[in-house]
Amino acid sequence: MIQKGCFVSLGTKGIIAIPPNGYNLRFHMDISLSNKRNGTQIKPTSIHGILWLQTHFESDHWESISNGQVIVPTQDAEMLGEDAQNAGLNVNFINSLIQIDKI
Repeated sequence: MIQKGCFVSLGTKGIIAIPPNGYNLRFHMDISLSNKRNGTQIKPTSIHGILWLQTHFESDHWESISNGQVIVPTQDAEMLGEDAQNAGLNVNFINSLIQIDKI
């Protein structure tokens, strides 16, 4: 007779999945900062990013932040991103391309 305990792992192992394109899925972002015409958009992309941003903004703004609807001055976003990286979060700075319509 097989005991139940024989099927239980005593430790957890990280699984790294490598898709056909060769990129490692282990890398993730917590906060994405995208340059826009009128400032930098803040988008939390993980629960850690949301929780960290909640410690830096008033509760009135949390819903807008979690939905990626907040744009702050670029200089403030750079300081915020640096602070988040120093706290151990993964921050992605995206320089958005602006398409100019042809005349």
